[in-house]
Amino acid sequence: MMMEWKLASTFLIASTLLAAIPGTVANSPRPARRAKCVNRDRIQVYDGHDSMLHQRLTTLRNEMRTRPSTQSVEVDAYLVTPYDEHMSDHLMESDQRLQFISGFTGKNAQAVVTLKSAALWVDPRYYDQAEYELNCDWRIFRNDDRPNLAEWISGELKPESKVGADPQLVPHSFWITLERQLNSEFIKLVKINRNLIDLVWGPNRPAPKLNSLKVHPLRFAGERWESKVNKLRSNFTSHRCDAMIVTSLTEIAYILNLRGSDIPYTPVFKAYLLVSNREIILYTNKTRISMGLINHLKSHNCHNEYCVSIKEYEDVRRDLQTLSQHWKRILVPSAVVFDLGASEAIHSALPRGLVLDKPSPIIFLRAQKNEIEKEGMKKAHIRDGVAMCEVLSFLESRFLAGDTFTELLLAREIDRSRKIQNLSEGTSFETIVAFGSHSAIPHYTPSNLTDFEITEHNTLLIDSGGQYQDGTTDVSRTIHLGEPSPEQIRAYTNVLIGMIRLSVLIFPENLQPAELDALARGPVWGEMNDYPHGTGHGIGSYLSVHESPINVAYTTKQRYGFKEGYFFSNEPGYYKKGNYGIRLENVLEVQDTGKVHPSGFKFLSFQDITLVPFEPKMIDRSLLSGPEIKWINDYNARIRQLVGDELKRKQKMDAFYWMMNKTRNIPEYKSDADYQGSATRTTAWTCRLLSFVFTAVVANNLLILG
Repeated sequence: MMMEWKLASTFLIASTLLAAIPGTVANSPRPARRAKCVNRDRIQVYDGHDSMLHQRLTTLRNEMRTRPSTQSVEVDAYLVTPYDEHMSDHLMESDQRLQFISGFTGKNAQAVVTLKSAALWVDPRYYDQAEYELNCDWRIFRNDDRPNLAEWISGELKPESKVGADPQLVPHSFWITLERQLNSEFIKLVKINRNLIDLVWGPNRPAPKLNSLKVHPLRFAGERWESKVNKLRSNFTSHRCDAMIVTSLTEIAYILNLRGSDIPYTPVFKAYLLVSNREIILYTNKTRISMGLINHLKSHNCHNEYCVSIKEYEDVRRDLQTLSQHWKRILVPSAVVFDLGASEAIHSALPRGLVLDKPSPIIFLRAQKNEIEKEGMKKAHIRDGVAMCEVLSFLESRFLAGDTFTELLLAREIDRSRKIQNLSEGTSFETIVAFGSHSAIPHYTPSNLTDFEITEHNTLLIDSGGQYQDGTTDVSRTIHLGEPSPEQIRAYTNVLIGMIRLSVLIFPENLQPAELDALARGPVWGEMNDYPHGTGHGIGSYLSVHESPINVAYTTKQRYGFKEGYFFSNEPGYYKKGNYGIRLENVLEVQDTGKVHPSGFKFLSFQDITLVPFEPKMIDRSLLSGPEIKWINDYNARIRQLVGDELKRKQKMDAFYWMMNKTRNIPEYKSDADYQGSATRTTAWTCRLLSFVFTAVVANNLLILG
């Protein structure tokens, strides 16, 4: 799965942008919605869905000028973010405000509505999706376009204008940056605590989910919550803090050994947590508190530092204002990798002089899995390998028998196969099944409007993952139900080589993840290509499939290293726009080699825990070195042993024989011609990699000298 850019929503892309090919379900011409827009300034007559979205904008503009709605401050523009109060990766339906007002179903977007115009800034990979989903009221910009959001606002508004925003839904770091940019143009960013989108939504807004909470058993968590709180409090001492406000839902679920189902794909619940040296307070809706939960948190007559008081969700800001009078310093989480930190509303509730704006210590506690969690992750991946073998063997056998599959049908079959596994709690993100030209879109997910029939004429990319009570999984495989072309075989093999070169690395513990990216990308770079997503991201244990602090991407500015017990993805790819795409992904465990350099630092290594076969027909043996062939054979042997035993235990013999066929040993003997081709390719790639590393080192030294 691709890092932070993976869609949890449907990718509705215009059919005019998709090449109509034989055997597709969605190859009837259908013009994009914005094809009606003659130019950016002319608004067409709307009907149906467009008319409804247009009316929502009109109603929002009325609210912007209504003093009771805006708390006696008329605003000239309104900011709409893609977040909830906790900056969650996925949103419950009642928090999908950006989608409600604009019609855009993707992620990573920001919108601004003025009294006369509206604009959306979107990740470049979602631009085509926005072009299809938005009507002519909207201007659409890529995040790297000019003007940026602040520049556009400054061009649309006069000095002394006011831009309103709900401070609960804006990360503090973003608020400060935008406020500074607007102030330079004499435009004021103001807090509107009544969310104007909710006022437009009115009684039709879905009710927030208030599902019951459940205790995450010690046999899966591996550590009592009291012990985790102790570790957190030890961080207070080193930071000279009296307390910390925890705003991330995954951090709250982790530290209290609780799980929920408020938000899709991630087993968390809406809450805040306040931890001081003397007390712990959980802020959530009290109607869902059970006697079992009270016992778990020791909430009966809570009068010591190892019990959790439970208060209503809405009380948190009032309590922060009151309790902070007794503190000298409080730690408030700042942005780090995939975690965006606390909202502006939380910061506003505290005196600025008391706030220590730092990454949450829980991020690093959570990332380093204990022995029970490590074992659970491995067991979850074995069951996940069983599920994938079952569904892939079923696909191949039924396809050969003449059955028809589409992307959506296969996605549902994959989800069903995971659901029936022991300890399954659903999927960890929306399953990606992308055939042909769709597979060249890294973040594509199938929909009713874009659903391709799967044929033997192109590649099929599957990216999916599961939530199990003992672990979280994420795996990508690319297959071909016919005969792949030599170009596709070469691309697949290069992606596999990049994956292997990262997997086998032994390295010093102070090496940064971004510095490893060249290993996985090198073979793809050698083909003068690159993939538009990171190579790896941290993964939780029955938590978020995107977990800080690990982010393997040469573009990242974060510098948090690996530690023994971290888990992360290894997912290089190759995409030929409009034609085909290839991605392979395994989850790796960071292990301690037990070796220490004389200067004192440890050497670490990786172990693949994903156990799903690769596609043998797409591997060109002549491009592989001897050690790379040995790695594949050793990997296949582990699949045969671990997944094979589980398949036999479950008497899934069709899937077992399919798996045995896919994991046959690759001969390690190579002809002279094979060796010559492999040596030539390896030498060329090595030269390119050394050149890249040399350039990076020189640049780094110049920065130091400067």
